[in-house]
Amino acid sequence: MTAPGVRQDSARVFARLAGDLNGDPDHRAPLILLHGLTFDRAMWRPALAELATIDPGRRVLAVDLPGHGRSPAWPSYDAEGVAEAVHRAALAAKLPAPVLAGHSAAAVIATVYAARYPARGVVNVDQWLQIEPVARLIQSQAGQIRGPGFPAIWEMFEASMHTELLPRPAQQLLRSARYLRPDLITGYWRELLERPVADLAGDVAAVLAGLRAAKLPYLFIAGHDVEPDYRAWLGHVLPQARVTVWPGSGHFPHLAHPRRFAECLTATAHWAEVC
Repeated sequence: MTAPGVRQDSARVFARLAGDLNGDPDHRAPLILLHGLTFDRAMWRPALAELATIDPGRRVLAVDLPGHGRSPAWPSYDAEGVAEAVHRAALAAKLPAPVLAGHSAAAVIATVYAARYPARGVVNVDQWLQIEPVARLIQSQAGQIRGPGFPAIWEMFEASMHTELLPRPAQQLLRSARYLRPDLITGYWRELLERPVADLAGDVAAVLAGLRAAKLPYLFIAGHDVEPDYRAWLGHVLPQARVTVWPGSGHFPHLAHPRRFAECLTATAHWAEVC
């Protein structure tokens, strides 16, 4: 199924990642869209349909991350390696210095990409960057996550996403683009499961320091309230970050409000173009 107004080149491969490349090469900053863990590039269809009407012709690449959709599984999925894979796909698609939008865990990949490779901005869709709380939680449940307790643990995570807040078509879209495999999830969580929390926090600090020094545009779209302490922390480590909250969107603000999200993509790309 293809969203109205969006031209898709199905099953094209860009340096081992399946993707859809739309739009025309021009002076505008290209976009790369990275879906969240257990989904695929189909989750961007509503936003792409809106983008085609408000910013027609902008070059956009939506990829399936390794192990999702039509992209092959990998032996490991560490953030640095996946970011490098996305960079190779960007080169194959001839997209220099893109604006990257990443949902959930893929926002971390987008952030790492922007710190390591030429980029013009990041749109972070509902991913908090303070790594310590989630790392401690996942490590405290490591035995269950890698054992028979996985279904119950994942059910807890899925409940926190609040897909019931989405319009019914968006819920159906997510169900059709779902890759719920324990090995895939634990593969993407390997660093969270195994590495010392202090080391993970140090890596995040280094990545954010790179973005801070480059003064790259950074937009954080949250689906629920952002605590004052987190706002203060983010403002300190990444002063250029803008925060917008779309209450009642759950974990999927881009699906709850696809036109508004498309407008944010365009605004961030324009921000990058004029910086």
